Amino acid sequence: MVVHGTSGEGELSDMTDTTTGKEPAGSGPTVAPTGGAARAVVTTKSERADVPLVGNDESDKFELRLQHAVSGFVDGPRAAVEEADQVVEAIVARFAETVRERRRTLRTSWQDTEEKADTERLRLALRDYRELAERLLHI
Repeated sequence: MVVHGTSGEGELSDMTDTTTGKEPAGSGPTVAPTGGAARAVVTTKSERADVPLVGNDESDKFELRLQHAVSGFVDGPRAAVEEADQVVEAIVARFAETVRERRRTLRTSWQDTEEKADTERLRLALRDYRELAERLLHI
C-alpha cells in the first residue's frame, strides 16, 4: 500500500491510499453547517476537488461567447478583442463571486456564535481553507 500526502512535521495532511483511492479512517467527510440551520452538507475531498468553480452550463456559455469573439475577428478585429475582454471580465467576476460564497460557507463552519467550535470542526475548516487556496493557486 502506498500513501501520499503533504510532508512536514506538525502539518495537517490529507492522505489518500493510492491503491484503493480511499482516505484513511478518521479523515472522513466534511460536515459544513449552513446559516445556523441543522442541515449539514457532507462532501469528501475528491468530491470537492471535482466540483468546478463555475458550473458546466455557465462554462459552456462563456466558451460560446469567446468563440463568437474569435470568429468575428476577421470582420472586426477591435470589436472581437473588446468582446473577448468582456468575456474574461465576466468569468473573473463569476469566479470572485463563487470564492466569496465558498468563504462565507467556510466561515459559518467555524465562527459559530451559539457554541464554541470544537477542535475537529476547526481542523476540518483549516483543511477546507487550505484546499480552496490550493485550487485557486493552480487555476
